Amino acid sequence: MAEKFFNIEEAERLLPDVERLLRAAIESKKVLEGADEAINNARQHIMAQGGSLPDRVPLARARQQRQQSATELQETLQQIGSSGVLVKDLDIGLIDFPCLMNDREVYLCWKLGEGHIEFWHHVEDGFAGRKPVDKDFLEQIRRNKPN
Repeated sequence: MAEKFFNIEEAERLLPDVERLLRAAIESKKVLEGADEAINNARQHIMAQGGSLPDRVPLARARQQRQQSATELQETLQQIGSSGVLVKDLDIGLIDFPCLMNDREVYLCWKLGEGHIEFWHHVEDGFAGRKPVDKDFLEQIRRNKPN
């Protein structure tokens, strides 16, 4: 069970900050993957050349970039997580805000590019089970006390 539960208003207020952090995490991940690719290409080149030593400067830069990006990614994900928000899929920018509905944990679901939080789902249903945030849902979650 989540440590923090959000109502729709709290989640909406937090959304701009979470979106900024999410975009930063996605960018760090892209840089990390690019550095990994450069390092792997250098390894393949070394093997293809029978173990000859490559130019060390680009390889050292790629390793440094990889380490820096990995650190930035980890710190950004920790920042998001410390707010109580769950990152579900960094590749598509999918996050969940734990919420209580009839004393049961559900998730307010948001994907990068969506203007507002318009969907929710049961914990076990995941993204495929997203349902629209409608009047009935809002009435049910307003019955729960925020934490």
